[in-house]
Amino acid sequence: MKDIRPRRLLEALHRAALAGADPEAAVARALASPSVRRALASARRVGVFAAGKAAAGMARAALAELGRVPALVVLPRGHATRGVPRRAVAFAAHPEPDAASLRAGRRALRFFRSFGREDAVLCLLSGGASSLLAVPRPGMTLAQKRRAIRNLARTGAPIAALNRLRTKLSAIKGGRLGKSTAARLVTLVLSDVPGDRASLVGSGPTIRGRRGDLVRVVGSNRSGLLAAAREARKHGLSVSRAPRRLSGEAALAGRRLARRARSLRRGSVLLAGGETTVSLGALRGGFGRGGRCLELALSAARPLGGDRSLALLAAGSDGLDGSSGAAGAFADGTTVERAAARGLSPERTLERHDTRRLFAALGDLFETGPTGTNVGDWVFLLRR
Repeated sequence: MKDIRPRRLLEALHRAALAGADPEAAVARALASPSVRRALASARRVGVFAAGKAAAGMARAALAELGRVPALVVLPRGHATRGVPRRAVAFAAHPEPDAASLRAGRRALRFFRSFGREDAVLCLLSGGASSLLAVPRPGMTLAQKRRAIRNLARTGAPIAALNRLRTKLSAIKGGRLGKSTAARLVTLVLSDVPGDRASLVGSGPTIRGRRGDLVRVVGSNRSGLLAAAREARKHGLSVSRAPRRLSGEAALAGRRLARRARSLRRGSVLLAGGETTVSLGALRGGFGRGGRCLELALSAARPLGGDRSLALLAAGSDGLDGSSGAAGAFADGTTVERAAARGLSPERTLERHDTRRLFAALGDLFETGPTGTNVGDWVFLLRR
């Protein structure tokens, strides 16, 4: 193992994972495939539709290949739009839809209806599209839809369950947007869901089944982990993978990973990927600021306690972990000790879901800003 500080090495693994899940490169590779090229080349007119946290990068690759074609790119507010024509961009809200999400959804319907049977639409979907495109089913208001989804989210329901409810309450999800046009559809997906089921990403608005639909998953959490593993080996580390995808309660996942880390050999790293949840329940006085990666990191800190050779980074690939404003956090064998020295209780912090305050006080927040991709979360656990 090369002589490098643990935090810098963990950051290098995260950068490598991001590169492995780069949406622009993923779409460029897919557009070079014979099946996609044939599907688009035979169309009279081609349009580009992109929605989600990775929409800008995905659209940039498509427009570089296809040139000046009609396009609609729906992004969360604050995301960069480099290389995407301003007139093609619509900003909307995430993680909960708002009036702008409703406008974006209606604009998407108009866009799809403008194409005919001899045309094709290249659809580029990534996580976050569910919130960015919101047209409630007839008889339901946006406020009612938001309330139903928020109530389910508070129980710690996984993303698949949330997307099933979103689909049930929507006029465009579950393939309904795709069914609004007679055009041929080619859908490329950057997956943030378990099993990489394309129909679950962004609630599958353009995946309409057998009606002339070509669907490809072009990138995923696993592609990021593979890139991180290659980076780790460059630094002389031996690499092991967690036996299962991260899921369930963040606190439980953190403790489970920390216990597994105790058996790591010196100069090795444990890689894990997926997406956990946080069940909020009810608490007098409300909750603080935090996220699933911060909860996982703090929950791992106590089992790591006392072992100064162990260090961990838990971070979201999109750069935004819950309400924390950070991508994630670092933890190691000294985290609990350093928190106690500042009068901070990890147990009370977890009870109030106020993990940002503790990690900020320790200088252990991991902040990147929006990364332009979205394939779930990664955890890198290093034994020096």
